[in-house]
Amino acid sequence: MLFAPDTETALRSLVNLINTAANGTESLTGVAELRAFLDVEGFTGSREGSEAELQSVKRLRSQLAALWTANEETAAKGVNQILTDARALPQLAKHDHLDWHLHATPQDAPLADRMGTEAAMALVDVIRSKEMDRLRVCAADDCDAAVLDLSRNRSKLYCDTGNCANRTHVAAYRARKASGSE
Repeated sequence: MLFAPDTETALRSLVNLINTAANGTESLTGVAELRAFLDVEGFTGSREGSEAELQSVKRLRSQLAALWTANEETAAKGVNQILTDARALPQLAKHDHLDWHLHATPQDAPLADRMGTEAAMALVDVIRSKEMDRLRVCAADDCDAAVLDLSRNRSKLYCDTGNCANRTHVAAYRARKASGSE
């Protein structure tokens, strides 16, 4: 295990949030899509279900996407700003089916504050562990999706949004066949 389980969960949710806007697509097209995303990711706490809340999550997504590819210093500044803006105060919590984990905002705080704080707290662990290189962009030429590499040997190159790895490998195979290399 590289990070605490709640950190890995938050990082995976962060990747999934960033990738709702990957490759020029928009998956969070309305409040219903946001609700479905939150349900799949297991976000708890209050929700307004409003257009304003959706827009605040989209602004957060852009902010977090910029941190995903930032250098360590820039990422640290961005994380600190998110935590400051949300007035985060970390506390241990245990609820639903989850064991002890950190919450840094109350369950009734605005959704974007809670989501941003959870992502920022996960990024704190990444930065402190000097593991920023595990936050990547898909290696496929035609994809800009975020990739979280939690593999032991740091070998994950492709995203989970589609068939980028398979598509790239098939193209390379066909190129080798066409050139007579195989």
